[in-house]
Amino acid sequence: MGLARSTYYDAPTRVADDTALVESMAAVCDAFEAYGWRRVQAALRKQGWRVNHKKVLRLMREHDLQPRVRRRYVTTTDSDHDSTIFPILARDIVPDRPDQL
Repeated sequence: MGLARSTYYDAPTRVADDTALVESMAAVCDAFEAYGWRRVQAALRKQGWRVNHKKVLRLMREHDLQPRVRRRYVTTTDSDHDSTIFPILARDIVPDRPDQL
């Protein structure tokens, strides 16, 4: 044939077309918008995809499929109580040195 052994046994370079994978990832991320790459990969595994976690993470970054972080509102004070409300005694004082109140 006239080819070197290293050329014959060399793996052919394939360009991977990830459009179907990205569509499946987008469907999972649309259904569950708080899913990160681990849950997305688990959902893809259930659908029959065998994909490396680094590829899932890279494709999620490239196609802006990052999870939406929802922050909970934390109540810090309870203004609706029956206890007595004490007046602010230092309202009119402007301190000009430490330990003045």
